[in-house]
Amino acid sequence: MQRKVLIVEDEPDIARLVRDHLADVGCCAEVAGDAARARALFAAGAIDLVVLDRMLPDGDGLALCGEFRRAAPALPILMLTAKSTELDRVVGLEVGADDYLVKPFSVAELQARVKALFRRVEALRATVPQGDERLEHDGLVIDVQRRTVSVAGAPVELTAREFDLLLFFARHPGRVFSRMQLLDKVWGYNHEGYEHTVNSHINRLRAKIEPEPARPRYVLTVWGVGYKFAEHPAAG
Repeated sequence: MQRKVLIVEDEPDIARLVRDHLADVGCCAEVAGDAARARALFAAGAIDLVVLDRMLPDGDGLALCGEFRRAAPALPILMLTAKSTELDRVVGLEVGADDYLVKPFSVAELQARVKALFRRVEALRATVPQGDERLEHDGLVIDVQRRTVSVAGAPVELTAREFDLLLFFARHPGRVFSRMQLLDKVWGYNHEGYEHTVNSHINRLRAKIEPEPARPRYVLTVWGVGYKFAEHPAAG
């Protein structure tokens, strides 16, 4: 079954390139050249993936990304943009993008990133619990089925990727993972040079769930190796 992709890109040649090459990996795509058209297409029907340019003629793709993320928390969003600094990447991820690909890009990498995003969605669907599943540790509560998190009784708003990362850690307490392993297990790809993506997500996750982010209680650094979740959470 073909997956439906919304491509938000105001440069027709790039939009056509993305559309044609995503067709090679089983996707059918609709193209929006501006934010207004993108909102209309998004509202019109189920979308399996958004490929989103940051610079649009009638608005900022970051704002549109935030809108889509609030409307569909689990929807994979790939930002495709000429803005290439690490700060630009971090901002894109912060507003809710799952991945960030810089122009000019290789077709092979575009296809690999898209397939990785779909693998993550499929893996999440395969692991949806039949009944209620809760993971609890020292005031942190993860409701897996509802995809909610609270700390000391207060709800915490996480992006889809932050939730996936926290859940992966919590399901493997005490086990140390390198950045490359986390890229592979949580993001679905292991390209060298993207370890900073893991660092950025962990820093933002800590800022949201840790009472003292500089002295984390839940997601711990193992210097020279990677990260781990604190020992012995209790499953409810």
